[in-house]
Amino acid sequence: MTWAGHSTALIELDGTRLLTDPVLHRRVGPLRRVAREVEREHFDHVDAVLLSHLHADHSHLRSLRTVGATTRILTPRGSGRWLARHGFSEVEEIGVGDEATVGAVRVQAIEATHNSHRWHLGERRLWPIGVSADPIGYVVRGSGSCYFAGDTDLFAGLSALNGTIDVALLPVSGWGAKVGSGHLDPERAATAAALIAPRVVVPIHWGTLTLAIPGRRAWDSERHAREFEALVARRAPAVAVRVLRPGERIALAHNGLGGTPPRAGTDG
Repeated sequence: MTWAGHSTALIELDGTRLLTDPVLHRRVGPLRRVAREVEREHFDHVDAVLLSHLHADHSHLRSLRTVGATTRILTPRGSGRWLARHGFSEVEEIGVGDEATVGAVRVQAIEATHNSHRWHLGERRLWPIGVSADPIGYVVRGSGSCYFAGDTDLFAGLSALNGTIDVALLPVSGWGAKVGSGHLDPERAATAAALIAPRVVVPIHWGTLTLAIPGRRAWDSERHAREFEALVARRAPAVAVRVLRPGERIALAHNGLGGTPPRAGTDG
């Protein structure tokens, strides 16, 4: 698994390459990227894109076009027509409980609890007008398993994943100093990690984007990742936390963890 920043991760399992919620460019509406840009290799030759919901920082049209207009896209029910209108030809809607086969792996849509209302930020919208599609998360299974939460708050169904997940990708923050309801902050994300009990958890959705406001006070972009790591160490010590920076990766084999797992704010 390679984290490319925000909710964008390349999952490579059994020869299949899946890219989650691509955000690959410097600007997303009123948001700008403060993390380093990702290498092209992280989104070349992708077998499918997994979209969790249609907020622009998760379904960024320019980034999707960079991945390729003919790349297969799995997307929540109700969003397919909007993507087709924007020129994407291989769109497959999927709802909670549905499964799709991509290469050698199975992809299942699961519940997510996230605000899907339309709202304004400055003069730009981060949700497409006239589209109603409930957010989802994904579980990818083959010789191993990966849970991608997308954007979600805690929900009862998380406990059903307990002991079945090798790597969990959990959001722990957003693009500011705090997040509201419908999201996981370090505290709630640590609770989610304890409920799921994966072998490894990678915090995502932190330290990548911020509001492009001149003179805006800087904030500690790594703080939430460090808080999450400390909380998981206390609440679920059997779960290994790997805090990555954009472009870094981990490799999980049946006999252990490899790759490059440096922790935020420390030497690797």
